Amino acid sequence: MWDFGKPSLVRRLVVLAGVWNLVVLVVAGVFLTAQFRDAAIRRFDQSLAVLTDDLYAGSSIEAGVLKAPFLTDIRATRAYSGRYWTIFDQPPGGGGLNVVERSRSLFDSDLMIPAEQSERLMAEPGKTHYFDLKGPQNRPLRAAAVLAQLPGYPRPVVFIAAEDRSPIDADADRFARITTLALVILGGGLIAAVVVQVRVGLQPLFRLRREVASVRRGKAEKLEGAYPEELEPLAVELNALLTHNQEVVERQRTHVGNLAHALKTPLSVMLTEAGQRPGALSEVVARQAQTMREQVDHHLRRARAAARSQTSGERTPVEPILDELAVTLERIFQDKGVEIDWRCPEDLCFQGERQDFMELAGNVMENAGKWCKAKVRVEAAASSPEQMTLTVDDDGPGLPPDRWGDALKRGQRMDEHTPGSGLGLSIVDELARAYGGAVTLGASPLGGLRVTLALPRSGG
Repeated sequence: MWDFGKPSLVRRLVVLAGVWNLVVLVVAGVFLTAQFRDAAIRRFDQSLAVLTDDLYAGSSIEAGVLKAPFLTDIRATRAYSGRYWTIFDQPPGGGGLNVVERSRSLFDSDLMIPAEQSERLMAEPGKTHYFDLKGPQNRPLRAAAVLAQLPGYPRPVVFIAAEDRSPIDADADRFARITTLALVILGGGLIAAVVVQVRVGLQPLFRLRREVASVRRGKAEKLEGAYPEELEPLAVELNALLTHNQEVVERQRTHVGNLAHALKTPLSVMLTEAGQRPGALSEVVARQAQTMREQVDHHLRRARAAARSQTSGERTPVEPILDELAVTLERIFQDKGVEIDWRCPEDLCFQGERQDFMELAGNVMENAGKWCKAKVRVEAAASSPEQMTLTVDDDGPGLPPDRWGDALKRGQRMDEHTPGSGLGLSIVDELARAYGGAVTLGASPLGGLRVTLALPRSGG
């Protein structure tokens, strides 16, 4: 659908929208996952805070000894169940914390409070602190701890409750996966919507391009479609430009015709006068006047072709012209018994005027008829949507490769005994280049010369 070797407005819009959607969705996914994880941890911390509060409220001092409360949480009684608690006190003189009581679920392990957390507890008594630590069997735990001073107990006491945080981590990971999948589906849907929106929104621009191409190929004279208000001024300006170009070309054609008449009449007079007064001077005047006439014809022809090639273009069917030329040339060369075998698709059209294609094809086919022994083969075909080729082969003597370049030069004659001015292939080359085409010479499978013309094609 798109040509990825060239910049494309549609592709740029889709890529920009896709990148923007990707950035937004990634940020949204990270934010949502983080919020879910934080919310889950906050709920987790609240349950741990309740446990530390129960430990603090239920603890008692009996004969100067700190006693833990009786808790009904059955999980704290099973070994390595994932729910743990411990009561510490600080010995006289500071230092580390001593274990006073701990849950049976710790079995033979202890909850070790990191040093930095111990410092924070000591610095902020009465405030519950939350942190992560490693528990029994190296499991990740979430802990809540508070330092308090119990009446009748001389040393500060630390109550800590912890629980395996693997379930909330698993829930957060599952939420992240589901969110990622949902955002991927949403992103795909958004990109698809952007593609559809861009394609539909730019459809009038694509239609404008097709109409301009139709005008350029000669299938239409101006833009006829109805366009949105944003494109309507562009369509109006394009139609005005087409009209202006056509007027310029018509003026050029008029000037070319006037110039042709202005020059040819004096040249004809000079030739007539030179013919009526024989002598060396008359021969020089006649020869130079004839050369001037040929130069005038040549450059006027180029000027007309160049002017026509810059317009919106005519559309000339190729098949009837080849048929007409083949019949005419077979009659001209009937003494040689020349047979012209031509092939051409019915819908093939040259993007240019009929008389120019007649001159292009006629010169090449006539040249082949002059030099062939008995057979000329002509084949026209579409080489691309924008170009066609015309290939003419003959079974004559051909030309050596080192003379192919000379054959396209003005006035070069390959054989002085063969009638002609030596301008045929030169005219073809210059006229083809005026249309943006080219002429190439090569060896023909028939044994003679192959002439290939690459010319602009008017699409079907």
